[in-house]
Amino acid sequence: QVQLVESGGGLVQAGDSLTLSCAASGRSVSSYTMGWFRQGPGKERNFVAAITWRTYYADSVKGRFTISRDNAKNTVYLQMNSLKAEDTAVYYCAAFKNYDSTSYYYTDKYDYWGQGTQVTVSS
Repeated sequence: QVQLVESGGGLVQAGDSLTLSCAASGRSVSSYTMGWFRQGPGKERNFVAAITWRTYYADSVKGRFTISRDNAKNTVYLQMNSLKAEDTAVYYCAAFKNYDSTSYYYTDKYDYWGQGTQVTVSS
């Protein structure tokens, strides 16, 4: 079993930066596909970014967000720059075993989820 705990959310102004962390425990996630998803009020949970041996991004965050992993710390990060009001959402970290370059986009592919962290961007 893998447990995921997100942190780093908060209230920021448009144009600010924020870094989210996802700490994994239970086992090493170095060989897991790790993803970040977000869910705005009244909206579906949508893909933001994922990392295997490479990184993947939603078009809406490409060039502004960076996903990375520190295997020694068993932690995945989401660096968010140039934040916009439309980035406001609960951000979730997720994981599934093995690297997969075709299914990282789909929520139902992921076996493990964190509890989420709120990011609010005021304009």
